[in-house]
Amino acid sequence: MSSNIYKNKKPIIFFLVPAFAFLAIFLYYPFLQNILNSFKVINNLGSSAKGWNDPWFTNYVELCKDENIRVALVNTVKMIAATIIGQLGIAIVLSLMVDNIKRGQKFFRTVYFFPIVIAATALGLLFNLVFLYDKGMLNQLRELFGAVKLVDFKDNSHAMLTMMIPVTWQYVGFYFIILITGLNNISDDIYEAATIDGASRLQRVRYISLPLLHNVICTCGVLAVTGALKVFDLPWIMFPKGMPSNSTWLTGTYMYYHAFESHNVDYSSAISVLIVILGVVTAKIVNAVFKEKDY
Repeated sequence: MSSNIYKNKKPIIFFLVPAFAFLAIFLYYPFLQNILNSFKVINNLGSSAKGWNDPWFTNYVELCKDENIRVALVNTVKMIAATIIGQLGIAIVLSLMVDNIKRGQKFFRTVYFFPIVIAATALGLLFNLVFLYDKGMLNQLRELFGAVKLVDFKDNSHAMLTMMIPVTWQYVGFYFIILITGLNNISDDIYEAATIDGASRLQRVRYISLPLLHNVICTCGVLAVTGALKVFDLPWIMFPKGMPSNSTWLTGTYMYYHAFESHNVDYSSAISVLIVILGVVTAKIVNAVFKEKDY
């Protein structure tokens, strides 16, 4: 047997065509149709368009005037910052700590990854009990320790932080698993050589682990930023319809609201196009900031 069996590449087409057809039908066609829908008049999901908007770019003009979309964009930027600093930052620290222990690695991997397995709807209801429902468990604990003034986690000054905490907590384990896998791919010989040369544990992390983990961190950064643009389920459960007073809108929740609540499907399509554009631009920025390196 030799590598001659790989020279005939014609059979590959039989594997590529079904995959491409699947993507074309369920990804590319709906995406292109969604762009067209943003220029049409569609009042209900599943109903046909009533024609083109007059002028055809009406929805995009409305995007520029809409105060709520500005709130959603600002909140989404905050969510991106919380994602990079919170999710990715905490995941890096946890992965480095777990990688340096000899016993119990499997236990910590399971514990830190567990939140990502739980449905976001269930997590939203759980954190509603912690922060919001019937004063919230947190306020009840504060009362037990003598606190007189309760914190209103629903008001404008606390709502975004209240929403960011569970979103950050949920996805730390996802990036933790990716990072710990990257650390496991670093050869032990490098660490042993550094130890022989007198490098401390902190120096091994600074000069070996982090540099060799750079490309993995870059990939996680792109995933974190694009994921923050699309986050929807958990924020919607905790603060539906932008409550309170339209201060907690995100691009994902605002798009959902217009599609399923206000039945303004064409405007929702325009918001989704905006989300795609923002996703591409932010991904390019993250890739430019965290340039992959060859080692």
